[in-house]
Amino acid sequence: MASDNIADILTPEGWELLNSLGPYTEADSLRLTEQLRKAGHAPGVVAAALTQSRLRARASAKFGPFADHMVLTTAGLEQATRLSVAAQHARRFVDAGLVKVADLGCGLGADSMALATLDREVTAVELDETTAAAATMNLMPFPNARVVNADAAFVDTAGYDGVWLDPARRTTTTSGTSRLFDPEAFSPPLSFVQQLADSGMPVGVKMGPGMPHESIPGTCEAQWVSVDGDVTEVALWFNALRRPGVRRAALLLGARGAAEMVSEASFGEGPTAAVGEPGGYLYEPDGAVIRAELVADLAEQLGGHLLDPMIAYICAPTLTDTPFARAYRVLEVRPYNVKALKAWVRSEGIGVLDIKKRGTSVTPEEVRKQLLTGSGKGRRKATLVLTRIGEDRVAIVVEPVPSP
Repeated sequence: MASDNIADILTPEGWELLNSLGPYTEADSLRLTEQLRKAGHAPGVVAAALTQSRLRARASAKFGPFADHMVLTTAGLEQATRLSVAAQHARRFVDAGLVKVADLGCGLGADSMALATLDREVTAVELDETTAAAATMNLMPFPNARVVNADAAFVDTAGYDGVWLDPARRTTTTSGTSRLFDPEAFSPPLSFVQQLADSGMPVGVKMGPGMPHESIPGTCEAQWVSVDGDVTEVALWFNALRRPGVRRAALLLGARGAAEMVSEASFGEGPTAAVGEPGGYLYEPDGAVIRAELVADLAEQLGGHLLDPMIAYICAPTLTDTPFARAYRVLEVRPYNVKALKAWVRSEGIGVLDIKKRGTSVTPEEVRKQLLTGSGKGRRKATLVLTRIGEDRVAIVVEPVPSP
């Protein structure tokens, strides 16, 4: 893919040109391309520099100001760990007293950067030659990190204190990248991770957050990570990197800092939440809490109950400040009937409708269009939660509680 051609920017001319460019904007790219070519820069160098500039702009969400000095690839950026999450990974190795770390499948080097920043001695291994070259550039500021272009599955790990893996979970073709879902199709596969762990090696591995619970080895701690409400991964921790008494966890990173829920119970063995009627306050748990099967634990913390045993909505009589869920005040409960709801929207003068849903197949966009079409241009805003309570579909009118 053209976006992965970084050779032209690894020349003195290309590197100087890239770092002379201002912030990337799509609107200016065509004009800037013509301007740089007229200035005498080779077309390939211009294309590579602008591609990198565009990727750096996208990468700022993951890497912050570090992105302004990195070399990137499209596929590498899609899978790269956010630096805030990589810092959490690296802290595990520090807390376990592991100094020499092999980062197998290092990609663009985000986790290696975090490990090196915390004074770990890092060997970053990457099979793809272009990605390895990018990682080499990204790790140049760290004398305690080196990059090896090799297959992670054939690296001798005997000389290391611990191993971190971020298996490739995408396949790249001429039409782009697509996600892989079978852990044995990853590179390296989950069975390779298990073999390392079985040897006693402290191992951490990043997997996709949708990993089925039945695929998670019984000997590890599984920690789902959410950043600003977006569930980014599940990290599996083995041996010395696993915390005593923790089988599953939900770690939330956001504006309020870090917050975590943990459980020592295996999947399917935690507490069972009570089920009751909607009322008081409705809580929408963070996705990491749901993935880690900690909804019942959260309901217990909140003094609440589920509306349905299979749906992750909690109601409680009182408002409790929690980082693990979004809170709403319940105003009223209506049957889910499009005609009746449409009349309610019109009579209440509602012109802006926020719709949330779980346990029902309707799409918020479809329902919003149905309810607002022909209702006039009301000035009020409302929030509806569409869900199922047993066999009944309901529309709960709620009011968002402002975040602290």
